[in-house]
Amino acid sequence: MYSISQLANLLDLSTYTLRYYEREQIVKPDRNSQGNRVYSDLHLQWLQFVLKLKEAQMPIVQIKKYAQYVMEGEHTAEARLNLLQAHRDFIQQQIESLNATDHVLEAKIAGYKKKIEQKQSSACETNMKN
Repeated sequence: MYSISQLANLLDLSTYTLRYYEREQIVKPDRNSQGNRVYSDLHLQWLQFVLKLKEAQMPIVQIKKYAQYVMEGEHTAEARLNLLQAHRDFIQQQIESLNATDHVLEAKIAGYKKKIEQKQSSACETNMKN
């Protein structure tokens, strides 16, 4: 079991962020007899997944919807699947777009390198003649 500060350290988050996730109903920590938040390994794994979704640019609204489906139970499996597939499609489109941009940049970089090499070559030839 982890306190909020321990979990925050493990996830490299602030305690404020964990409280925000709780307010947004993305995570529901347990409480000890003193009323303090207590997190289990399952909470840790869940939040690691949430952070991956966030890293993959899933909007917080969709993360909240996914969390709601999880908390509702197994009967939401199809809805969860659809949500994740839609986001994966978005990621694939982003990858394709980034690859296309990378190709354009690579061609532009190659062009500049060629111009610079030609300029340096011309300068060397001019220096040799002088």
